[in-house]
Amino acid sequence: MKPSLEILTICDSDLRLPKHETEFSAGVDLRANISQPMVLERFERGLIPTGLKLQIPEGYEAQVRPRSGLAFKHGITVLNSPGTIDSDYRGEIKVLLINLGSEPFTIEHGDRIAQMVVANYEKIKLKKVEVLPKTERGSGGYGSTGKG
Repeated sequence: MKPSLEILTICDSDLRLPKHETEFSAGVDLRANISQPMVLERFERGLIPTGLKLQIPEGYEAQVRPRSGLAFKHGITVLNSPGTIDSDYRGEIKVLLINLGSEPFTIEHGDRIAQMVVANYEKIKLKKVEVLPKTERGSGGYGSTGKG
């Protein structure tokens, strides 16, 4: 089994620290840290605090993603999905939710509102050229390779 990446965390709430719920879960659930219920009306967005602050190691980012159950059952999703949390950010993690469902949606303290996946990334340096090497696909995109 791959060793866990340790991330220093401040938790300014009465909620437990997020953890992987199953052996092969890629992400951890983020929970709402709110003092009173919050209602998201249809097409309304809200910034939901989690009470968490992280020290993400250099070379990694945290990605905030929707929870599939909330999206399917209620139309609740993360608006800037995936939201990136950079390794030099030290503020509270907040989740930008939007209600794309047909009914108002109430968020309670401790509700699981999103999931967070930590991923490594490569620094890049763009190099300006006049022509790119040719490929069989070329510049075709947005369905150009066929149905599905």
